[in-house]
Amino acid sequence: MSEANKAVVRRLIDEVVNAGRLDAADDVFSPQIAAQAKQGFELFRRAFPDWREDIEEVVAEGNRVAARFKCSGTHRGEFMGMPPTGKRMEVTEVYFLTVVDGKIVDFVGVEDNLARLQQLGSFKCRSRPSSWVPLPNETVLAAPRPFVLGRVSNASGVGRKKSILTLGGIIGTACG
Repeated sequence: MSEANKAVVRRLIDEVVNAGRLDAADDVFSPQIAAQAKQGFELFRRAFPDWREDIEEVVAEGNRVAARFKCSGTHRGEFMGMPPTGKRMEVTEVYFLTVVDGKIVDFVGVEDNLARLQQLGSFKCRSRPSSWVPLPNETVLAAPRPFVLGRVSNASGVGRKKSILTLGGIIGTACG
């Protein structure tokens, strides 16, 4: 079962994402979430026409598959309200997918959008004096928009999105 479920995820990446065959999404996603998944892929493909996902690691147990990907592409269309920059990005993504009867029925992912926005030139660190110390609960930096962690629900077909606000300490550490 686990090997068959990993094969579904590999097919998603090889055929739907890297080959751009959105029609194949109907073969790997349950009918309840296929349309929403295809819509997300179309939007991302418009922003990054040469979008590619490289599988770095896949682990499965039962009907759950965990995968780590290297996402790359050149910013040639609007992304998160940003006009095209022509810059290339490469970030790590981790997804947990649930596969039932050969179809993905649920997935949740974590993407390094801070690195993506930095590479696209949209997110810059605020300069501060070397003696600067953050106050408790102080927001160190603010992104142009909240980072979004996409989630498509289980076979009930109810889609959700969760906004993840990045904590100042994390950004402060990432920016120096």
